[in-house]
Amino acid sequence: MQLNGSEIIAECLIEQGVDTVFGYPGGAVLNIYDALYKYSDRITHILSAHEQGAAHAADGYARTTGRCGVVIATSGPGATNLVTGIATAYMDSVPMVAITGNVTNDLLARDSFQEVDITGITLPITKHNFIVKNVKDLANVIRKAFRIAMSGRKGPVLIDIPKDVTGAVCEFTPEQPQPITNPLLSEEADFAAAAQAISQAKRPMIYMGGGIVSADAEAQLLAFAEKIDCPVATSIMGLGGFPSSHRLFIGTIGMHGGYETGKATDNCDLIITAGARFSDRVAGDRKKFGEKATIIQLDIDKAEINKNVLVDYSLVGDIKDTLAKLTEAVAPAKHDEWIVQMNEWAKKSAVTETPVSADYAHPYHIIDLVRSLTTDEDIIVTDVGQHQMWVSQRYRFEQPRRWCTSGGLGTMGYGMGAAIGAAVANPDKRVVLFTGDGSFHMNLNELATVRSYNLPIVIVVLNNKVLGMVRQWQKLFYGRRFSQTDPHRKTDFAAVAEGFGIKGMKLHNDDDAEDVLKAAFACAEPVVIDCSISPDENVLPMIPPGKTVDDMITEME
Repeated sequence: MQLNGSEIIAECLIEQGVDTVFGYPGGAVLNIYDALYKYSDRITHILSAHEQGAAHAADGYARTTGRCGVVIATSGPGATNLVTGIATAYMDSVPMVAITGNVTNDLLARDSFQEVDITGITLPITKHNFIVKNVKDLANVIRKAFRIAMSGRKGPVLIDIPKDVTGAVCEFTPEQPQPITNPLLSEEADFAAAAQAISQAKRPMIYMGGGIVSADAEAQLLAFAEKIDCPVATSIMGLGGFPSSHRLFIGTIGMHGGYETGKATDNCDLIITAGARFSDRVAGDRKKFGEKATIIQLDIDKAEINKNVLVDYSLVGDIKDTLAKLTEAVAPAKHDEWIVQMNEWAKKSAVTETPVSADYAHPYHIIDLVRSLTTDEDIIVTDVGQHQMWVSQRYRFEQPRRWCTSGGLGTMGYGMGAAIGAAVANPDKRVVLFTGDGSFHMNLNELATVRSYNLPIVIVVLNNKVLGMVRQWQKLFYGRRFSQTDPHRKTDFAAVAEGFGIKGMKLHNDDDAEDVLKAAFACAEPVVIDCSISPDENVLPMIPPGKTVDDMITEME
């Protein structure tokens, strides 16, 4: 059948199972938006307040569903406004297809109005990108883009389409997407060697990351850990990939992880790293990380093997299949004494839970109350900063894809867009956004989107009126010289929410926290809660950058 380029885009999206796209219209994508109008019974479009918000929404949609997120933007500034969202998805291996319009073919490379080389700009932050200059290539490029985004180590792909291509007509033949398979690249001998090393371990530890969640391999990890009776620590990105209530779960690992995970890393004789990349926030001193241990790395991306930490054994391939095969190869084991030791170390992880002043609420108290008002099915989104670390330490996740945060890029301003994407994708679940006043100032324009679509998101602003995490580093490493981290802003977030047509509430201290939060969660509409916390609350424990657990800071002088 004869279709124009914009209709081909819509048909290909439907082929790929896409039912929702996020975006913002503009001149170079007018043809695409005209097609979206015609296809509105099959593709829902969510209009953001800013293109960055749309990119983060596509990201949140993808993280909480496992499906590929889609974002659309016009040329020039519309396209460049996607860059931070694309980079965020790239760093966390989130599948996304970004479709940008561009000026017509005859205007390319002429510094035309709203022209930018978006493929050149995004080359380092995409798995692949395309510019489609002939409508006959369009369908195949879109299909290839989705396949690249969803196969192997997942990530974002960008398709740039000149406006004349979206209006040109050609023959279109529908196709069914081919199933994606990720073959195991390791040999039988590799599995045998890894199994042998596991059988000899007396003090094993599993360090898992976001790859477990990305591959939907949580059941395989659970079966493996239980068979070899092995404690499990997780990176920030891995939260939810192993149930927090399980007796083998020992918490988060790294800079703001527990004392027990740090001691386990230093004293274990085997580390099995599953879907994690030894980032600098986990392996502060790469040469000393697990130096007493044999290290086995399981990853889908061969480039990650030995990239940050040298390992003794590696298994490359889809981690779901890798874990299943490795579980068959290993013998059952018990490590009771090792687990008892872990519990003893855990007792030393405790930090104060009393607010520095009765005039404030303690962040742990707020997070605990929110946990009591939510179910295991509900979705928690954060921005980036102290609040993010407090939630990762305190909130107990039992299921995958219930935790949505920017781990690799650490993007302040991520939260509102991601919460919108999560809420659109999961209308049957409660979505809670934890944010700080610094992050919230960066993205509160998306309250307009929340109100427009009446998304019942509970937005908890942990408001200390400072840039808390940077200020904490200034306390520790810069002689308490608080340069530009106390901005003296007087924003009344509850009043701002009301200005957007959203219910605003204030939480002053621990005494009123329960009543305020219960009232907020009783609302069947979006709500913003401005929670007053002290600027002197800190994220502890903390391992300084480049250091080990021996240098852990557990209290501030």
